[in-house]
Amino acid sequence: MANKAKPGRFTEAELELMDILWDSGACTVQGVIDRLPPSRPLAYTTVQTVLNVLHRKGGVRRKLRDRAYHYEAAISRFDAASTALGDLVHKLFGGSAEQVVLAMVKSRQLSPQKLSELRKLVEDADRRSRK
Repeated sequence: MANKAKPGRFTEAELELMDILWDSGACTVQGVIDRLPPSRPLAYTTVQTVLNVLHRKGGVRRKLRDRAYHYEAAISRFDAASTALGDLVHKLFGGSAEQVVLAMVKSRQLSPQKLSELRKLVEDADRRSRK
């Protein structure tokens, strides 16, 4: 039996459809198509194929209602983001989350407001660990 890919590892096309399911809840293939941006028209069979791949990967669940499958996310957006972030940290930063934060600070990807929030989170975590 083939191993399932770890849920949360999505291609760009899969992620696009996951975003629709996270925002809209359960949808048929046509429901997903109806929610695609006009600038991104996809054929019915393409959407159906991607949803079936997501089902095999464990990213979506499907239930047959009447004569159509209704697809819904089987993994939360947060869990998918956590998996993707973990992959990024491992692949680009040797597993060091600290290096990710340092790279974001050095490349000025964090606004002063976000840096202030980050400082507060670090201070709160530090206080909790000392208790």
